[in-house]
Amino acid sequence: MAGLGALARKLFGSANDRRIKQMRSRVDAINALEEEVKGLSDDELRARTATFREELAAGKKLDHILEPAFATVREASRRVLGQRHYDVQLIGGIVLNSGQISEMRTGEGKTLVATLAVYLNALEGKGVHVVTVNDYLASRDAEWMGRIYRFLGLSVGVIVHGLTDEERRAAYAADVTYGTNNEFGFDYLRDNMKYDRASMVQRGHNFAIVDEVDSILIDEARTPLIISGPLEDRSEFYNTVDAFIPMLSDEDFELDEKQRSATFTESGNERVETLLREAGQLKGDGLYDVENVSIVHHLQQALKAHKLFQRDKDYIVRNGEVVIIDEFTGRMMPGRRYSEGLHQALEAKEKVAIQPENQTLASITFQNYFRLYSKLAGMTGTADTEAEEFANIYGLEVVGIPTNLAVQRIDDDDEVYRTVEEKYDAIVELIDDCKGRGQPVLVGTTSIEKSELLAARLKKAGYKQMDVNDPDAFKPLFTDDGITKAKVFAVLNARYHEQEATIISQAGVPGAVTIATNMAGRGTDIQLGGSADMRIEHELGDLPEGEERAAREAEIRSQIEARKQRAIEAGGLYVIGTERHESRRIDNQLRGRSGRQGDPGHSKFFLSLQDDLMRIFGSDRMDGMLQKLGLKDGEAIVHPWINRALAKAQQKVEARNFDVRKNLLKFDDVMNDQRKVVFDQRIELMDGEAVAETVADMRHDVIEDMVARHIPEKAYPEQWDTEGLEGEVRQYLALDLPVQDWAREEGIADEEVIDRLKKAADEAMARKVAQYSPDIMRQVEKAVLLQTLDHLWREHLANLDHLRSVIGFRGYAQRDPLQEYKTEAFTLFEGMLANLRQAVTAQLMRVELVQDAPNLEEQQQLPEMHAEHRDPLTGENEFEGEPAPQLAGGARDPNVPSTWGKVGRNELCPCGSGKKYKHCHGLLS
Repeated sequence: MAGLGALARKLFGSANDRRIKQMRSRVDAINALEEEVKGLSDDELRARTATFREELAAGKKLDHILEPAFATVREASRRVLGQRHYDVQLIGGIVLNSGQISEMRTGEGKTLVATLAVYLNALEGKGVHVVTVNDYLASRDAEWMGRIYRFLGLSVGVIVHGLTDEERRAAYAADVTYGTNNEFGFDYLRDNMKYDRASMVQRGHNFAIVDEVDSILIDEARTPLIISGPLEDRSEFYNTVDAFIPMLSDEDFELDEKQRSATFTESGNERVETLLREAGQLKGDGLYDVENVSIVHHLQQALKAHKLFQRDKDYIVRNGEVVIIDEFTGRMMPGRRYSEGLHQALEAKEKVAIQPENQTLASITFQNYFRLYSKLAGMTGTADTEAEEFANIYGLEVVGIPTNLAVQRIDDDDEVYRTVEEKYDAIVELIDDCKGRGQPVLVGTTSIEKSELLAARLKKAGYKQMDVNDPDAFKPLFTDDGITKAKVFAVLNARYHEQEATIISQAGVPGAVTIATNMAGRGTDIQLGGSADMRIEHELGDLPEGEERAAREAEIRSQIEARKQRAIEAGGLYVIGTERHESRRIDNQLRGRSGRQGDPGHSKFFLSLQDDLMRIFGSDRMDGMLQKLGLKDGEAIVHPWINRALAKAQQKVEARNFDVRKNLLKFDDVMNDQRKVVFDQRIELMDGEAVAETVADMRHDVIEDMVARHIPEKAYPEQWDTEGLEGEVRQYLALDLPVQDWAREEGIADEEVIDRLKKAADEAMARKVAQYSPDIMRQVEKAVLLQTLDHLWREHLANLDHLRSVIGFRGYAQRDPLQEYKTEAFTLFEGMLANLRQAVTAQLMRVELVQDAPNLEEQQQLPEMHAEHRDPLTGENEFEGEPAPQLAGGARDPNVPSTWGKVGRNELCPCGSGKKYKHCHGLLS
């Protein structure tokens, strides 16, 4: 069968080839318009935007005007940027417009390709979002490609960290908005915490093009975006729970130190249930009733704190604080706290002040955020290996776009050594060889730790490391022979930074040696000879336009061209992989750095049997076999079979990771369905002029529920719990009604009681409306509804988190944890809605307004917030120490540190030095 498939592909081409072939006719149609469009003046070309919009308003679809719109963008780009879209780039634009992923090799101009689909879709006036991986690329692309859009009469906005709400609203109102995945996601969450529609910043989710789509929708999607805030003080609760643990005997719990887990036995469950009931902390009939899910979670954390965590080993107590000790380095980690109540459990155990727990105010995964868009498309150099995941989760098809020029890169088979030391010796030897020939080298590592290990090896071999945080670090790259002769190298392993983009763009200078972790410097091309534009910007930035600048520019471009020829003669960029990543896609990204636009290039991966991937897939047997075969120290084994075996191993890991993400998404979808209901309800409430009808319906539902609880169906009046009903009427309706007397009346039924209660409650509310005026009461009703809904939703999120952490145990009882989670989550959600009706009714029936009351809008301020998105590779929060984007605030004065507020360690220092805060004023704090 495989043979028949290969034969069919040979005769008819692959499915991808056939798709590309179908698009060729549209490319021909665009090319046919080129001469006509070239003959237009700038004003006539610009006027086509208004014409296209009129055609769309008259009923034409985007697909009907694709060819003339693309021809317009191509001509505008030629005039404004001096760049004309290649035919293959037009194909990429057609793919993006159809809501698919355009897979294009590095250096094929994805940034320019996006302008075609962005312009066409922006004509509808609903907004187009272009999503990038960092603030630098968002700002750069908005400025660079924005010149095309502005020339054609479209507005452009950019969303980066630190903007006020007014600035964000203006950016989202533009025809085209550039920004990062984190910023778009956080703005969506914050919008759904606002108290009026006018203060929301986003205006819908029409069309998004995601750059580096594999990074954002797969790698980053492993961890959700979270906005959190401090909880109210619950120290008494933690102390109460903590007091129970010393009362337990060894038979009440089981420890698994290997897995770092502690669980209660059956006798332990009975014991803590009794203790909780005696302390008045238990709700419902039993410990594992759904309303006790939070208590169970905190009991588990208290047990862990006492039985698994040891003082002076896992943590120390210093100055009245519990400080974590890093298990790997043995160092104290002040400022870091365990999550989910564990740190509070340790504070209760050690009898120190208990700090408030952080509560999730809102959260969303990237999978669910990007599925909000009516149309989604993506671009990357490497998506084919994850095609199944894109299709299953996002409904996106991957289309491979042919290269403009044939790829000339030589990809060698991997070299496998027995030990890491032998492997690094071979890598340093190859770097020396390339340096001697003036061939630029890019070395890819899988982690920061590995890049520092290699840097230490190079230093030992006489190389000097450049300081990438120094704005002058890249100057040797601009001197004609400096970098080729000097034994220097750069290590790029921090988060994105403009300096890093500059250095990666110059990594093609003859003799340059650059070490980069997988993610560093993406979005910037490595050009052989270096980037003339970057060099002109840095060297001639302050030089005004004129003859002198033109002469200097020409001289720089001539030098770059000469350097390019030297690099080509030396063999082009040599990419060295220091080990295989668990994903083939990351390896392909690294390889794709070399051989852009038909340039020559070389790539080779060096492996050892001690590498993680080799170790996991049984290198012990291979090591013994190689020793028997007489493999000497320093010798490598090279064979295509090894490459194929590794590719299979990587496929297994990729499949496992996909299953993990798919399973996580299934759980998150449960919360997402509830999130949509709550967020849609909020918008409905904010849009409505009055919510009196909603409030009245809630009040009536509460009354019906009360009566149903205390008057059983078809029961005689003597069996009614009138005393309990009377108490609840006072509690929820703030009314003193003779319910017990009603029960004595002849022939009364529960319907009559419901009608009387509804009438009394409605009359009481009508008196309030008459007392305070309908306008004020409508405002109060809306405020109470939104604030109560938000408060209960946050509690619900915490309950779902706790439920999710323990639901896996249901698997031991042969029950499907996902199905159990869905059932329990639905029960919790129904409980939340019932609590909402009761809380809103009780508050509004009791509300008393003071004449001099502060403005309601001033009272409706958002809580203190912190943004969180964990780096899936390191587990660190990318926003550590930085508040989530807040409402409009005062500007920072570079000369007055007191106006800076909290500054992120990786943010640019507000003093204007160009350095990161941690390397500038952050050193002093």
